Amino acid sequence: MKSSNPIFSRQGFERHDGRADATEREAVATGAQRTDLSVNPFAADGNQSPVKDGTGTAEGVMTIDDVVVRTATTLGTVAVAAVLSWVLLPVDEANISRSYGIAVGAALAAFVLSLVQTFKRRPSPALILGYAALEGVFLGVISSATSTYIAPGVVVQAVLGTFAVSAGVLIAYRMRWIRVTRRFYGFVLAAATGFLILMVANLLFSAFGAGNGLGFDSGALGVVFGIAGILLGACFLALDFKQIEDGIAYGAPREEAWLAAFGLTLTLVWIYLEALRVLSILNSDD
Repeated sequence: MKSSNPIFSRQGFERHDGRADATEREAVATGAQRTDLSVNPFAADGNQSPVKDGTGTAEGVMTIDDVVVRTATTLGTVAVAAVLSWVLLPVDEANISRSYGIAVGAALAAFVLSLVQTFKRRPSPALILGYAALEGVFLGVISSATSTYIAPGVVVQAVLGTFAVSAGVLIAYRMRWIRVTRRFYGFVLAAATGFLILMVANLLFSAFGAGNGLGFDSGALGVVFGIAGILLGACFLALDFKQIEDGIAYGAPREEAWLAAFGLTLTLVWIYLEALRVLSILNSDD
């Protein structure tokens, strides 16, 4: 199962011998479900079970602790950079142009680093943490401007909302209220494609003199569009959790925990920005 997250969907977690996709195709062809861990599709050199160390855990493979630590490190980098940019890049009348310029530059640089990492065969902690720092600079300035000029206090609400959505999806996933199937994946992929097309169309209409574009940045339509974005982000999280669960169960290399952290960070940033959009519209004085 591939995640709709652009990082995970590029290749998914790899086997030690690079044959995960072949195993997946075989499982689909036979109708088998990947629940029998007695046959390990990620085992190196054709072995049916991973090498064990003295603690009884597979040596050199990803664990949930690895994912938690790398994700905390990546999100912590985003948070620290956001706080520093909020403090050091004020959005008052004297500095707003400079701060916005730096924020836009940081966003573009973060996008470039994310593309480089996406097309790399192996995860690079330096690229991932660099992306996180640059993304944090962008989020700090945007959050500061939103809190200053649109809706004071909305940033805290957006952060709490992001945590609430994440916790809710995690609970629903663990309780199996959300079942990630190929049909679910296809639905999310179609919804994401449509959402992105509408976003691009909105930007084009705004850039070429249509004022508020298609109306997705204000009013009831903006709220509906933002809620749709949050729900889409929640679906991304469910797919990401499935990908991580499979990687851990079948012995993905430990370094892939950085890829998991990267993908989760992208999804959480998406949810935060959509939550900020919705709350800004609802709390706006306009």
